[in-house]
Parts: sequence; structure tokens; C-alpha cells
Amino acid sequence: MSHADTVAEIRDLRVEIDGRAIVDGVDLQVLPGKVTALVGASGSGKTTTGLALLGEYPPGARVTGDVRLTEGGLVGYVPQHPAAVLNPARRVGALLHDIARPQARHLPRTERRTAARARVLQAMLDAQLPDAEALLRRHPHQLSGGQQQRVVLAQALLLGARVIVADEPTTGQDALTKSRIVDQLAAVAARGIAVVLLSHDLDVVQALADEVLVMRAGRVVESGPVERLWLSPRHEWTRRLLEAHDAAPREEASAGQPVLEVRNMTAVHDRTTVLRAPHLTLNSGECLAVVGRSGSGKTTLARCLAGLHRDHDGEVLLDGTALPHSLRHRSRAQLAAVQYVFQDARAAFDEHRPVVAQVARTAVRLRGAAEQAATDEALTTLARLGLTDDMAHRRPAELSGGELQRAALARALLAHPRVLICDEITSGLDTVTRRGILDLLAGLVRDRGGLSLVLITHDQETARLAHRVVVVDAGELVEQGSARWVLEAGTGLRT
Repeated sequence: MSHADTVAEIRDLRVEIDGRAIVDGVDLQVLPGKVTALVGASGSGKTTTGLALLGEYPPGARVTGDVRLTEGGLVGYVPQHPAAVLNPARRVGALLHDIARPQARHLPRTERRTAARARVLQAMLDAQLPDAEALLRRHPHQLSGGQQQRVVLAQALLLGARVIVADEPTTGQDALTKSRIVDQLAAVAARGIAVVLLSHDLDVVQALADEVLVMRAGRVVESGPVERLWLSPRHEWTRRLLEAHDAAPREEASAGQPVLEVRNMTAVHDRTTVLRAPHLTLNSGECLAVVGRSGSGKTTLARCLAGLHRDHDGEVLLDGTALPHSLRHRSRAQLAAVQYVFQDARAAFDEHRPVVAQVARTAVRLRGAAEQAATDEALTTLARLGLTDDMAHRRPAELSGGELQRAALARALLAHPRVLICDEITSGLDTVTRRGILDLLAGLVRDRGGLSLVLITHDQETARLAHRVVVVDAGELVEQGSARWVLEAGTGLRT
């Protein structure tokens, strides 16, 4: 394919913040109908490079190099955390119809509404959003993370984008939905749309990409066709990524007495029952994985445990004592005992304060720790999670999604919790970092005298860390058992 066929091109891109290069000399050629994947560790510069195609850069960045789009080369963006770009006050139908209506202006007035609605429904179908009529009536916060992501993809398709930058599009997706998203992006490329895929999920990259650029510390260290990179990687970092991807987390021995118990729970959204959990226990020192499709009720269960979703009947007991349904009514000790780490870490941080101050604040607020002692503990915990002192003193916008996810984990750990609920916290991490986080979590369960872990996950390898697995489907707990039995013999993630 000739140089003239490119839809977008980046030449010698360099992006500096406070004299530090976060992207350094990157070249990228985007071709119609092709999928180009950027892979690498959190903070390697993938998202900054992808956003450059939209002309967006971090605040205060100094940018050199060229970014060129062909005439009419509209770029759509599907972000890692879709809630950040969806207006929470408007229903999904209104968001999508706002895009579709102007495109129907050439039609007679009587036909515009029907045509716009048909385009919206087709875009939702193309973005793998079933039950479109029901979803159109919901607000973004009433959707799962996976559903939010597909709404944003539908917006990009409605806009007629020539290039789609997909930033971790399968993050937070179950195995079946992930497969469908891969098929959909392949179908998008087959229609001649260029796809720039930013991903830590090497299975998805292998299945979808035509070309791969491997990034580290802002530079492209290796590039080439996906088949060649997988069969004969030339750079040491590429080999490390692939080796870590092939390594499976270990399974620890289970033990302990019940620390958290669910009895007769029925949770609702706008009077619609979304989850039934007759009985569920979490033992001291145990890791419990909750798996199932996007929208199945996994996160609702986790939010009920943490007091973030109060619209439920039944009880959540900590050491045999019922917890208030709302965290607003929980004591400091109860808040500290059950900590929640969100999938969308960026939305959980104050963008104006250094990360270390926000991490340390947990120890001050929930444990009564002194300011200096809390700061020292925060720095130590962040360092254990791979965040340097320099990173710790940055503001959230200066960290990658993966780095901020680790900071969110550190903040929860400073409460010295009894129960740690992790909602897809490894889904935005590269394979090397993800393996390190899983090893760290296994070590915490093993070493921290009774810490219990609830993993909300779509990833089978992450679920293998658990002692037990609960499968949620259509709001029902359909299966429980040992991780080995459920993942290998039971329903597992093959729902």
C-alpha cells in the first residue's frame, strides 16, 4: 500500500511535560482497513500517542513533530474509562440521537426522526449492544462498564469516523463479549475504517492486529506484523511481555473463618431487580473471584458489599454483625474494614492534589494516623506497587491509567482493610505489570493475617488466583465452587 493511501500519519512525535519526554520520536502510519496495535507497559506512551491523532495532549505539554490526517479523516475515540466521556445527566437514547439527527437533515421533516432512530439502532447493533430499546432509556451510570464502552463505540460509528482509536476496548469485558468486540472491530476494519488499538491484552492483539508497535518509556522499541513479533521477537522487552503473558498466576491454599456473609440479598435499579444473592460467604484469608458477562450483576454485588449500592434487601454481615446498607451510615472502623478499588481509577482521584497526599489521607481519616507517618507509609506502599517517589508526588493526570490503578490499590491498603474488593483492577495493565499485581495480591492474602480479597473479573487467568469462584449470570448466582473446578469443569467464564 502506497504512502498516499494513509488515513493518518505521525512523524517524529515528541511530547514533553516539565522537561520529561513521555513520547519520544514516535512514527505511526495508519492505513484504511488495517488494525495497528500499540502495546507496552503502563506509562509507555500508548495513550498519549493515540490521543495525538485527535489533537489532544496532556495539559502543559510541549509537542513537536507532525500529525497529519487526510481530508475528511474524522477520528473517533473509545476511551479506557468510558464513563468520563458520557454525560451522566442524559439518557443513552438522547446521547445517540443528538449525533444521528443532524445526519438526517437532508430528508423530509416527516422522515428525519424515523431515519435517525434507525441509524441509532443499527449503530447499537454494530457495537454489540443487545436489548437496545431498554438501554436507550437508561442513564450511563445504570450501565455496566462494558456497556458504557460499547455506547461510546456506537457514537464513533454514528459519527462516520475514518479512524477509530480504541483504548483498551476489551477492558472489563467477559470472554464472550471480548470475542464479539474483536469480531466487531475486525468488521469495522473490513469496511475500510482504520483501527488504532491501544491494548494490554495480548490475546486480543494477536487475534485482531495487522501491525504491532511495542512501546517502552515513550519509544517504539520494535514493530512489525503480528505473526513475526509473536514467532520471533527481536527486542528483550517484547520477549518479556510475551513470556509474562504465557505465565499463569499461582493458586494459594484456602483457609479461615467467615468474615463477610451475604444473606437473602435482592438488589434493584429503578425498581428493576438486577441481582439475587440468597447466600454467599467470604472466609478470612480467602480470595473469592466473581465472574460473569458484562452487565450480569458482578459489580452490583461488589458495590452492595461496600455500601455503594444501598437499594437492596437482605443483609451483609461483617464478623456476624450487619453492616448498614449505605457507607454514609457506616462507622470509620466499618469503612476501613471493607475497602473498594474501582475499575475507573481516574474518576476516583481528585485531579488537583498529588497522588501521595490522597493515598496518605486514607490512613489519617480512617485510622487516625499522624500526617507524616501516613505519608511515609503511603510512599512505601506505592513503591511496593512499582510507583517511584517522583510518580507519587505527581497529580493524577500525569500518571497512566495503569499507574493510577496501582495508586488506587495503595490507597485502599492504607486503611488496613479486612476485606479488599477489587473491581477489574488488572484489566488496564500490561502483562508484566498485571502478573506483578496478581503476585502482590496473592502475597497480601498470604501474609497480611486474614486479609480477604474479592476479585471482580472477566479474565480467566486473574480468576485462577482465587480459592473459590462465584459465577453470576443475568443477576443470579448460578455457580459456586473451587477455582479449579469452576474454571475447568464448571460454567466458569464460558457463559
